[in-house]
Amino acid sequence: MTVRIAMWSGPRNISTAMMRSFENRPDCQVVDEPFYAAYLAATGLDHPMRDEVLTAQPTDWREVVRGLDALEAPVVYEKQMAHHMLDGFGLDWTGGRVNAFLIRDPAEVLASYIQKRGTVTLDDIGVVRQREIFEREADRLGRPPPVVRGADVLADPSRVLGALCAALGIAFDPAMLSWPLGRRASDGVWAPAWYDSVERSTGFAKPVRADYAPLPDALRRIADAARPHYEALARHALG
Repeated sequence: MTVRIAMWSGPRNISTAMMRSFENRPDCQVVDEPFYAAYLAATGLDHPMRDEVLTAQPTDWREVVRGLDALEAPVVYEKQMAHHMLDGFGLDWTGGRVNAFLIRDPAEVLASYIQKRGTVTLDDIGVVRQREIFEREADRLGRPPPVVRGADVLADPSRVLGALCAALGIAFDPAMLSWPLGRRASDGVWAPAWYDSVERSTGFAKPVRADYAPLPDALRRIADAARPHYEALARHALG
């Protein structure tokens, strides 16, 4: 039986490092942001390497779901970006997943994101959609689904990943704590634009306080709007 895990994150978190961690399990196949092309096609947004992304993946969300459902491994780990799930994309397929949520303080997300793209909106960082998917799943289960803070994973990977695996219904594997240097065939085609840091990694780096400049007023307003959604998820964080 396949355990299908959908890990819902926003951008500029440790989502790719988490994907590396799960991919280093011998029983796991990973999928990198499978709805990215469908999201770009539907929104018309200009992201780095847009044309390459649109060529590399299906642009119909239904086709994406069919492809995900066809994957076979003891564990399938889907690195999902919450903001990619637009209102017109169905969510019934998530009932066949163990859904979990990876969160980061929105002010830190924005400070990091703006270094990669010149503009950002509340929708771009995905926290509102993340909360909506969380609440939908909590209603389905009758209890909160697993939530982890990226900072907690970095601070104590073995403990937090152990708690996460228990919540996901799989055994923790110490192989999740490190991985080989470099790029992976499983990385999205967009890796050259976004994955420079994780490609240099071999494990979870110890957390350091990033030396970000104070957010300008426009970004501070976005962070303030995002904070209640982040805190609603953070109340359920493991560990």
